[in-house]
Amino acid sequence: MSWQTYVDEHLMCDVEGNSLTSAAILGQDGSVWAQSANFPQPEEIKGINNDFAEPGTLAPTGLFIGGTKYMVIQGEPNAVIRGKKGAGGVTIKKTTQALVFGIYEEPMTPGQCNMVVERLGDYLIESGL
Repeated sequence: MSWQTYVDEHLMCDVEGNSLTSAAILGQDGSVWAQSANFPQPEEIKGINNDFAEPGTLAPTGLFIGGTKYMVIQGEPNAVIRGKKGAGGVTIKKTTQALVFGIYEEPMTPGQCNMVVERLGDYLIESGL
């Protein structure tokens, strides 16, 4: 299965009539493995990786993706970063080799975004990726 198929079929999938606004799988170095057509590039891969290593480092400045600032609201050390902006937000799941991004707007809920992104991330971890 190609990386693009993971984005198209597993991240941009329908969840109770809703779907992510955009999604991507990036290498931990920031290289794009696959992305949806309108995925905005994150400005701070180094900052994202630092926040995985030391949770809370992005909290004072926020998380910037495609020029949009997200308030970092919670995460799991070395596993997940979650951000919020208005009626939308972002979930980033770290795997062994990649970062899985999902960006959403209402009516999709934060929980639905988390489920989609983290489920694929967990699968990739189990597959050694």
